[in-house]
Amino acid sequence: MLSVIICTYNRDKYIYNVLKSVADNDFPREQYEIVLINNNSTDNTEAECQRFQLDYPDVTFHYLVEKQQGLSYARNCGIVNSRGELLVYVDDDALVNPEYLQTYADFFARNAHAVAAGGPILPEYETQEPSWMSHYTRQLVTGKLYLGDKEREFPRGSYPGGGNSCYRKSVFDKIGLFNVELGRKGNSLIGAEEKDLYDKMTTLGMKFYYLPTSILYHIIPEKKLTSDYFNRLTYGIGVSERYRTRQISTSKYLKRIINEAIKWGATIVLWCAFAIRFQFAKGNKLVIFRLNVTRGLLGMKEK
Repeated sequence: MLSVIICTYNRDKYIYNVLKSVADNDFPREQYEIVLINNNSTDNTEAECQRFQLDYPDVTFHYLVEKQQGLSYARNCGIVNSRGELLVYVDDDALVNPEYLQTYADFFARNAHAVAAGGPILPEYETQEPSWMSHYTRQLVTGKLYLGDKEREFPRGSYPGGGNSCYRKSVFDKIGLFNVELGRKGNSLIGAEEKDLYDKMTTLGMKFYYLPTSILYHIIPEKKLTSDYFNRLTYGIGVSERYRTRQISTSKYLKRIINEAIKWGATIVLWCAFAIRFQFAKGNKLVIFRLNVTRGLLGMKEK
């Protein structure tokens, strides 16, 4: 059985449609459940979930409220309250393709050694993509993930996106739950809880795979394309890395600072490459990205 876990916070504009896209999958409804965790939303999320229940009465749907604020708390609530052997996490501001659930079910049925998997995450803009967007900032802002049309193991250093991923439930018995010190909390843009999880999995030699036909379409509103959001997001990356690495060890944190210096070198090279093509907006945005991450990593105040 599959458990589709959707953690949500103030996304009443999108929540019905993501639930509908799961329910409209080409997959037997008796073989999955939807577990929705409302993380203290103050909008009409509950009413939208009730509307879904009325429209799809034959879908097994569990509505839960997690009072502890934070995405990791909500994700852990989903793990504890799910009945499935496979746990599929779907973002609350997205849509999935009709083959989504069947792809995950088939893959894990024929690959007993695999413990996790994820598929493409493709951005769907409500407006237009801004001129400053590049390959490097697109993944950052939209979560875009695309590794081609072939099933494969994730390359070293990369892992499934948190909003489109599937785990064997037994994984969490071995590595523990999501780190509640990491991950979004309300409007905070702290993250790295997935990176923390997959680092633990990699250390134990666990295998996770890319499945090209389990597709999630991530809806990108205009507010995620503003300078304010970009600055808060990139600063949050640095803060997340500081929290994550310092929890492991001081040496891990120092190595991350050294790695940041190396990334500055790569950023300067990329800025020059964009400048040669007179694409200054793309290059400048990368410098701002790097500067904000560095500030967060070093514990400097957010501008």
